[in-house]
Amino acid sequence: MTRRTVTVLGATGSVGRSTLDLIERTPDAFQVKALTAHRDVAGLAAAAIRTNAELAVIADPDQGPALATALAGTGIGHAAGADAVRDAAGLGADWTMAAIVGCAGLVPVMAAIETGKTVALANKEALVSAGDLMIRATTRTGATLLPVDSEHNAIFQCLAGSRIERVRRILLTASGGPFRTATIERMRTVTPAEAVCHPNWSMGAKISIDSATMMNKGLELIEADHLFPIGSERIEIVVHPQSVIHSMVDYIDGSTLAQMGTPDMRTPIAHALAWPDRMDGPSAPLDFTTLGRLDFEAPDPQRFPALRLAREAAVAGGGRPAILNAANEIAVAAFLASRIGFLDIAGIVATVLDRYDPPVPATIDDVLSIDRQARRIADGVMKDMAA
Repeated sequence: MTRRTVTVLGATGSVGRSTLDLIERTPDAFQVKALTAHRDVAGLAAAAIRTNAELAVIADPDQGPALATALAGTGIGHAAGADAVRDAAGLGADWTMAAIVGCAGLVPVMAAIETGKTVALANKEALVSAGDLMIRATTRTGATLLPVDSEHNAIFQCLAGSRIERVRRILLTASGGPFRTATIERMRTVTPAEAVCHPNWSMGAKISIDSATMMNKGLELIEADHLFPIGSERIEIVVHPQSVIHSMVDYIDGSTLAQMGTPDMRTPIAHALAWPDRMDGPSAPLDFTTLGRLDFEAPDPQRFPALRLAREAAVAGGGRPAILNAANEIAVAAFLASRIGFLDIAGIVATVLDRYDPPVPATIDDVLSIDRQARRIADGVMKDMAA
């Protein structure tokens, strides 16, 4: 591969760390332009020093002095604040990993797209909230948007060399999370510690809760609808507990292609990092002699109402996906803080969607305004619940 400059937005999160692991295994192939993090000064400084990054940026402005101290004498540039994160995203690296969790990643992702270079997208919330605007910006600037979520990366690989017009269905696979077989009565008593324990994947707290409610799969459906425009009604969700098949594409001739691999995020990241080439990855190969079986089942809409809410938001479009995402972020944070119950998450999202129906957003500022208002409404709903 030709040596590439890379920027990692969200370098201290699980996806960011996996990305840096791959970069550090092949240091001659990559030059790190910038790394960003939210508040983890120690992790950011250590990563910047290890990779000889040109710039390190901490989003929390209060942590700026600590970052400056941690990088003193290294020659690595440093900055702090949301504007600095946006500016780092817009430096024009050949390849940018967008791995900032939540809607906070929207502005940096758009800044990276505006450079017209390659953006590897692990931040699903940005595409969910502002998908139409992001896709239009990608087309206008000539940027390349590469999906990093294991499911969307799998679809991307299964589409290689084929025309989207020849696709009959896209099948998003879901592990079903830690409560796939739990009763509704059991789910009422779920604790945050139980919900973050995913059976197959190692992920951050927020995405782990989304997997447990299956909202994560609903968000992925909206994301897939933007990335692979065949119509949301032709995107199906199939529960596959082993997480070996990461997604499938069903073609009009009857062929169904599946991308398979061990559940390790470094595999889709490596694919995006080297694309259109391939690179050595550390993931263990599948051992089909011991795999034994692959199971599939339909998701239960009664126990996982987030799937219905997400599909309805995808069909409605406009500001509905942004409302869904914002309300979910607030509800998940409240659950992690033990302020609400596990089953309350989807209920809060549904209530916010019922109460708020803004005009179709025309700009990123419109999306951010919808996001803020949806969060305020979600906070109000929770206060009503506690009264």
